[in-house]
Amino acid sequence: MAALQTALLVLLAITSVLLVLMILLHKGRGGGVADMFGGGVTSSMSSSGVAERNLNRITIALGLVWVGVIIILGLFNRFGWA
Repeated sequence: MAALQTALLVLLAITSVLLVLMILLHKGRGGGVADMFGGGVTSSMSSSGVAERNLNRITIALGLVWVGVIIILGLFNRFGWA
């Protein structure tokens, strides 16, 4: 079980970093971090609705994986399976 817990911790770290990056890639809706890092460039590049929808889908999928891993790790800690 220790190997599974270690694998889940690694997956949690990877999904955490990817989730932060995906959230930062979203189109800014004014005055946020997206405007701080060149909002004019991102607004012209992300004018495609398909790209924004795909980014939303990837972000939601990563978020669900992240929440699932946290729940599983919580169950490991709660019931002492590790």
